[in-house]
Amino acid sequence: MEDFSTKLQKIAKDTNICLRKFFLKKNKYSYLTYPMKYSIFSGGKRFRSAIIVNTGKIFNIDYKKLITIGAAIECVHSYSLIHDDLPAMDNDNLRRGKLATHKKFNEFTAILAGNSLLTLAFEILSSKNLKISSNVKNKLIALLAKYSGFSGLAAGQYFDLTFENKKASKKKIIDIQNKKTGKLFSFCCECAGIIKQQSLKKRKKLKKLGLDIGLLFQVADDLIDYRGDSKIAGKTTRKDKNRGKPTLVNLLGYNEALYFANNLKNKINSTIKGYGKKSNDLFESVEFILKRNF
Repeated sequence: MEDFSTKLQKIAKDTNICLRKFFLKKNKYSYLTYPMKYSIFSGGKRFRSAIIVNTGKIFNIDYKKLITIGAAIECVHSYSLIHDDLPAMDNDNLRRGKLATHKKFNEFTAILAGNSLLTLAFEILSSKNLKISSNVKNKLIALLAKYSGFSGLAAGQYFDLTFENKKASKKKIIDIQNKKTGKLFSFCCECAGIIKQQSLKKRKKLKKLGLDIGLLFQVADDLIDYRGDSKIAGKTTRKDKNRGKPTLVNLLGYNEALYFANNLKNKINSTIKGYGKKSNDLFESVEFILKRNF
């Protein structure tokens, strides 16, 4: 039996192959494709794509369809990282051990490359490569637009910056992180329910599962920032405390935040086990989140 890291690497490889096929169709003389590819092929684990695949596996959804959707979500994720690193936002020089896109090129190029990756995500979802009905495609596109826009990821980033060096309650911090990180993970889980045309009640359960996975992922990231090695993390660490970021680690302290994360992980795993034996890879995905170096 393959171990989880091998499975994760396969999903990452297949997601990259899918993305490269889309880039091959683009005008090779378009300058923006270079910074776009610089960002999206910078060595990420494609963990969001893995959540899509491993949730879809529970419902026997075709692997190629899941990988195509995974390619779209990775475009949105890469766009958010490019913009997150900009001087007007978190002002980071490193991402995944390489120069951030705005440092490799310049700020306006980074902004335009990020915008282009965001729109590429919707191009992928609407393409003939994703062989599902138009009705389902429309629902996927609408959901991703909602979760990545002003009521989702963008809102989370806005409040993350707005609440720097300000008091924020535990509830408010969780709300910010649900928007900033959790909503995309919600899409990763909920898209399986959309493809299978499940009831709103069943989709709501998948949405909540994704939100919890996203929150766990964000808390783990914050723990890494607090104690992690920048060489291992591939980005500047200890910046959240210096900037007074609204994180559970800054509010509760390292040990209490770790305790919170472990309790949340147990809650998530209890939900996942309810989906039966086919949920094992999703279970391992959640276990992986807290096994990262911090």
